[in-house]
Amino acid sequence: NRLLTLLRHKGVLIWVAVFAGGIIFAGVASEAMHQTNVNEFCVSCHSMTTVNEEYMASIHYKNAAGVQATCADCHVPEPLGPLLVAKIIASKDVYHEIAGTIDTLEKFEARRWKLANIVWDKMEATDSRECRICHGFEHMDHDAQGRKVSRRHTRAEKAGKTCIECHKGVAHKEPLPPEDLALRNWRVSDLTE
Repeated sequence: NRLLTLLRHKGVLIWVAVFAGGIIFAGVASEAMHQTNVNEFCVSCHSMTTVNEEYMASIHYKNAAGVQATCADCHVPEPLGPLLVAKIIASKDVYHEIAGTIDTLEKFEARRWKLANIVWDKMEATDSRECRICHGFEHMDHDAQGRKVSRRHTRAEKAGKTCIECHKGVAHKEPLPPEDLALRNWRVSDLTE
């Protein structure tokens, strides 16, 4: 009888410990997710200096309404599954920074077209999910937009287009495709010789 009571008591204690450990783990994981979503963390890598400067010059950073979209607002999904996938994929960028693949402006710019296309493809695949948190066709006041913009948004909505198909250079400069970049570099070097 005492043995059975002791085992029950230990079983309860083990379950209480597991439950408390789960709560602590969830709290630590939640705080880690939060801390890795702040702009200061996102731009702490040297290679992000240039894209941060572009962002700070964009309408997503400073605008008449005073509404600011952060790095995480555009690049980190809200749903838990896609958020975890995005964090795992982002760790690859940290690896490339540490490994020296993109640790200088020249190396970053050389890979920028490829990196941008990865982000654009993801945004197209998710129907610009993060953009639509703030920008939805159904919430647009077409009368407040210029006629040209209103027509384009109306056509885009009817055609089932997604934001990123037209808005690739909004928060960061749109990189040149490798062939255009090579041509531009050739012309510059040709002029300097």
